[in-house]
Amino acid sequence: MGKLKIKTDPKVEKVFANYPDIVRDKIQFLRKLVIEAAEEMQEVTILEETLKWGEPSFVTKYGSTLRMDWKDKRPDQYAMYFQCSSTLVETFRLVFDNKFQYEGKRAIIFQLNEKIAELELKECIKAALRYHNVKDQITLGI
Repeated sequence: MGKLKIKTDPKVEKVFANYPDIVRDKIQFLRKLVIEAAEEMQEVTILEETLKWGEPSFVTKYGSTLRMDWKDKRPDQYAMYFQCSSTLVETFRLVFDNKFQYEGKRAIIFQLNEKIAELELKECIKAALRYHNVKDQITLGI
């Protein structure tokens, strides 16, 4: 494992601060999983934490943008979003089946009151963070 450098846009913290408390804890937990996954990957040396479409997002040199957010129109759930033109979510469905709730080709949906399958989600995160290096593999290296 290499040494990970995280570049964080200060605006990200403002978005976190605006979430309701219970939501902030859940989104911060997703953030922690992304950072842990990146730290476990030798090929990821820089993780950029920024805002895309106003949502906390993570970008790596060889990855696909990974976003997370909560919407007040669906107050009981939050999500991790993936580029819908990628094969990420369809691969997660293939590998993990009903371990997660999916939204089309773009998201894994979490209910506020549910426990997340952490190990499996970290594999999804790793696939996104290295997507352009593994997109030709049947299961994206999972």
